[in-house]
Amino acid sequence: MAELERPAAKRRRISSSATDVQSAITQPGSIKINVAGAYIIDHEDDDLSQGSSTSSPSSNLDPEEQSYTHHKRDIRLPNHTAVVSHVAADIGGSLAKVVYFSRENDHAESGGRLHFLSFETEKIDDCIEYLRLLQTRHKQANGAKAKGLTVQATGGGAYKFYDRIKNRLGVDVQREDEMECLIMGLDFFITEIPMEVFTYNDLDPENAAIFQETRSDVYPYLLVNIGSGVSMIKVSGPSQFQRIGGTSLGGGTLWGLLSLLTGARNFDDMLAMADKGDNGAVDLLVGDIYGEGTGYEKIGLSEKTIASSFGKVLKRKREAERNAEDGGGLSNEDASKHATADGEDGPQANLVGDRRMFKPEDISRSLLYAISNNIGQIAYLQSEKHDLRRIYFGGSFIRGHQQTIHTLSYAIKFWSKGSKQAYFLRHEGYLGAVGAFLKRRPVNWGRRGSVDFVES
Repeated sequence: MAELERPAAKRRRISSSATDVQSAITQPGSIKINVAGAYIIDHEDDDLSQGSSTSSPSSNLDPEEQSYTHHKRDIRLPNHTAVVSHVAADIGGSLAKVVYFSRENDHAESGGRLHFLSFETEKIDDCIEYLRLLQTRHKQANGAKAKGLTVQATGGGAYKFYDRIKNRLGVDVQREDEMECLIMGLDFFITEIPMEVFTYNDLDPENAAIFQETRSDVYPYLLVNIGSGVSMIKVSGPSQFQRIGGTSLGGGTLWGLLSLLTGARNFDDMLAMADKGDNGAVDLLVGDIYGEGTGYEKIGLSEKTIASSFGKVLKRKREAERNAEDGGGLSNEDASKHATADGEDGPQANLVGDRRMFKPEDISRSLLYAISNNIGQIAYLQSEKHDLRRIYFGGSFIRGHQQTIHTLSYAIKFWSKGSKQAYFLRHEGYLGAVGAFLKRRPVNWGRRGSVDFVES
């Protein structure tokens, strides 16, 4: 999966050890939170890349046996030395995201870090078991002083799986409003975490990510949260927000259709295939209508502009049917034999669809463009209607995927004629989980100038 790389910056050497997984999780009490000096860890410069891990109590398992994905963008909190009392989970329709804090090197004076993990929601039992491992490690580290684990939960799964989580862990589960958590998480990233928010420069692919300074003057803005579906939220100030629209055509749509059309087993496989595809093999382009090398420049449409997603499929299907009727084409049975004869890597083996005409990679790229362009245009229209210049894209659909980011950014620039800007985040899928984590704090935790306090 392609992912935007962070620009060269002063590198910090982070020491870590396996004992760091002993997270400090106790019943909430008086606690001082400090995000001064927070930064995103460059894992290539972390001992994680050399075999030792602070990311998971089950990190000794073979990666293929692990049911979770570790988002390798831990946030280091070098000045936070107090105990953190809870973990957070955002349980959506497709993914369950977990955020938790651990000490660095098992020493309070070393500060700590926030970890980011995701599970497929259909494997929610694995997620609960992971929380149990965190709970066990805490008890081992703190003995008789250890109290119950508090879980801050948001998303639909916070209600759907409430009883299961509470009964299996024997802990208090506090459910938080999904929209409030999304906004609180996004505000925290914008105002507190350097090198988190970026824009995309499609004119310079080698240096595409332009990172933004943390800022407090963020309102108003539009949040486009792309998960299984899409929600669009106008944010006017702290705790002042309104869902103004959305679409059911989101990540779940891409995942569902590509699971039917290709052999991809998970979302990351689908994105990897899209990276290798040529959407022009299935999409009808402006150049196909006006002639090769010709666009409709008068209204701003280049030859590569998509005139109709999947617009070539029916035409190619009919051509194949006519060839078959004339004895000039392969039947499905013949194509299968040809694929077998050629072996797994033969010319027919990786094609799908009627008469095996279409490559999974081309289908993946076409559908990714179709859904991303649709979301981008709706987002622009909502921003225009509500006079919002700043548009933040979040949600697990994006996953740091360069083609997705490029498409969403281009759509906003194209439709707004450059008057509006698309913003992205390195932790785009964890807004709700971080918001739920922050909800254990007083309302203003994470707000500039008020992050260092004693809990009441």
